[in-house]
Amino acid sequence: MTSDEKKAILLLKSVIFHYHGLDKEEQQILDSTAERFDAWEELKWANDFISLDYYTAFERAREYLNEVVGNLDKDTRLNYLSMVWEANNAKGYVTEMEATAMLKLAKDWSVQKELMMLVRKKK
Repeated sequence: MTSDEKKAILLLKSVIFHYHGLDKEEQQILDSTAERFDAWEELKWANDFISLDYYTAFERAREYLNEVVGNLDKDTRLNYLSMVWEANNAKGYVTEMEATAMLKLAKDWSVQKELMMLVRKKK
């Protein structure tokens, strides 16, 4: 996995978690992801990206991710969103704001229908 792919995954997870304020459990999930992909530098990069301006972080991340992830194949785009959905489920819930943010990205990436089918299957 390239550094850009690691950045995309960690920024995606992190910006969704930060949508309502990052809690301890979510930080542990991010740390676990960084450990799994040997992506500590990329996690720091994602945190720095978000901390530049929390209020605009999602829209800035959306632009960045559309450029980086938008060009990947459909299965990869769906897989990235699936990882975030599963990470949210790992904490036991997905907030409406988090779900809405993921759906916005799914629409941007033309995988909205597939994400909905995937989520329904995993219930």
